[in-house]
Amino acid sequence: MSAPSLTLIAVDLVAALILTLGLYYPRHRRRDLVVAFLGVNIGVLAVTSVLGGTEIAAGLGLGLFGVLSIIRLRSSEISQREVAYYFSALAMGLIGGLATDSLLVPVALIVMILAVMWFADHPALLARSRHQVVRLDRAIADEGELRGELERRLGGRVTSMTVQDLDFVNDTALVDVRYRLPQPTRGRLVAPLRTRAVQIASGEAR
Repeated sequence: MSAPSLTLIAVDLVAALILTLGLYYPRHRRRDLVVAFLGVNIGVLAVTSVLGGTEIAAGLGLGLFGVLSIIRLRSSEISQREVAYYFSALAMGLIGGLATDSLLVPVALIVMILAVMWFADHPALLARSRHQVVRLDRAIADEGELRGELERRLGGRVTSMTVQDLDFVNDTALVDVRYRLPQPTRGRLVAPLRTRAVQIASGEAR
């Protein structure tokens, strides 16, 4: 195995640790998926390194994508965000296992994957957007009334809603809702701070 290949493997291992322990776990705290992401990355890296060859690796990659899709259907449900982490770990393993004489392009691709995942999954990106499946204790058929009721209960502006179940017998409704929370006003933060400052000045705070 050439020196560039060994260097690329080292780069992939570091990138896999950054992806799982630096990005995913601090944000989502699922230890089981940390094991899964690292296992997928190292497993693909090992198999690709042994087989070698770009054509074989490309076919192997397509096959592994299919296998992961089947596993996802037969295992506990995971979100689309976690699917993206799965595929990122898999892609980095494939890139890291390819025999190459040039490190520039593979390393740049691995760095690009990390940068995209850092940005796309950043808590500040679309931070006020929410998604909930809500069961109401009223079977509301009117779309305008339903939207108003959801906005009142959720405290945000409904951007999309899909009625999944409308039960007039038991008077319930199951709705898939996507909504956006209002922009927090400065006054909501300033008032508690002023109250705290007065307590400290008067010696009431402990």
